[in-house]
Amino acid sequence: MLDDSELQSLLDQRKPAHSLPRPFYTDPDLFQADMDRIWYRDWLFAIAAAEVPKTGSYVTLQIGAYSIIIVRGADGTIRSFHNSCRHRGSRICAADKGAAPKLVCPYHQWTYELDGKLLYARDMGPDFKPQDHGLRGVHCAEAAGMVFVCLADAAPDFAPVAAQMARYITPHDPAQLKVAHQSTIVEQANWKLVLENNRECYHCSGSHPSLCRTFNDDPDLVGADDSISSPAGLAHVERCEAAGLPSRYVADPDDQWRLVRIPFLGAAVSYTMDGKAAVARRVGNVPFDNAGSCLFFHYPNTWNHFLSDQVLLFRVIPVSVTETQVTTTWLVHKDAVEGVDYDLNRLTEVWIHTNDEDRRIVEENQKGIASPAYLPGPYSQKQESGVIQFVDWYANTMQKRLTGPARPASNIAAE
Repeated sequence: MLDDSELQSLLDQRKPAHSLPRPFYTDPDLFQADMDRIWYRDWLFAIAAAEVPKTGSYVTLQIGAYSIIIVRGADGTIRSFHNSCRHRGSRICAADKGAAPKLVCPYHQWTYELDGKLLYARDMGPDFKPQDHGLRGVHCAEAAGMVFVCLADAAPDFAPVAAQMARYITPHDPAQLKVAHQSTIVEQANWKLVLENNRECYHCSGSHPSLCRTFNDDPDLVGADDSISSPAGLAHVERCEAAGLPSRYVADPDDQWRLVRIPFLGAAVSYTMDGKAAVARRVGNVPFDNAGSCLFFHYPNTWNHFLSDQVLLFRVIPVSVTETQVTTTWLVHKDAVEGVDYDLNRLTEVWIHTNDEDRRIVEENQKGIASPAYLPGPYSQKQESGVIQFVDWYANTMQKRLTGPARPASNIAAE
């Protein structure tokens, strides 16, 4: 394990507006520091609320050492718990997702209510108190159809981002969406390389032929501040705002999250090969088809696109120092019928292509950085301002967390 002085020394080696020193992408101890000081402390995007549509619907996730359950209760509330029985610690749910009226440990059948309370534990004696053995809770917050979790004992304030998400995303009416498709790939690269690649389109014209049919790679649109210095961006924001659609760039003071609406290229209205809508049934009350994409970023693990005909959610979860799981979820109006209102291949093909292209890019990036010959190189201030912003956020966050306990206590009681 790295101690504070060793981590400080590595941070001190960082050059402004340059890629990080090699250990940040390759060293297992530094990866563990990332998990302890970022992934186990911050709010993480977990699932779309539409993934748990009914009472008893659940999803399990593995985040580093922690297995968690996310479940919708009988009262409609989505909650999260550690996936560890309070008897002898067995995992309660082994499946990635499912539905159950109660949460039952398969080992000795200890049975929990969907709100985490222990209902049944056989032959535990007269002094046993079920109320003392409920599932250990994980902080869980739902905002604009997205469910976030936080493994820390004391979670950061989620209210500011939730309020802005409500403003920008509510027009897409996330409560009326369903999952049309979901894909998960594992990229053989450090999680930071996955995020860095996402935060620039310097590579897009040479790597993403399907995406570049509709996505405008003007760096003034997709840079660190997704600025409206682009004439097309400014005109689009003003048009959307005039129609009552929040669109102007807004961000966290610490640059952890951001929201903005940007236009598609030319007359395109969706991420399709021809630029036309992928789904006939429009989502929410978006006032026109060519409303562009409402971009929502939240570090360390999500970027998202809210369109007039669909919603695309992206989740990143580290697996190891050189493995990262990337999950993409396509959401459409709950009444849209596959084969009638949309064709699944047409809906998904652009981002299936793009995700695979990005996988190959970051895997080659990882292989090159693994060489002892690697030296941090300069970022383009014009094209890679978003990467500079992400790397600065990462380094500043690690710097601020050099002191104090690294790991979460995770002592939240079940409600």
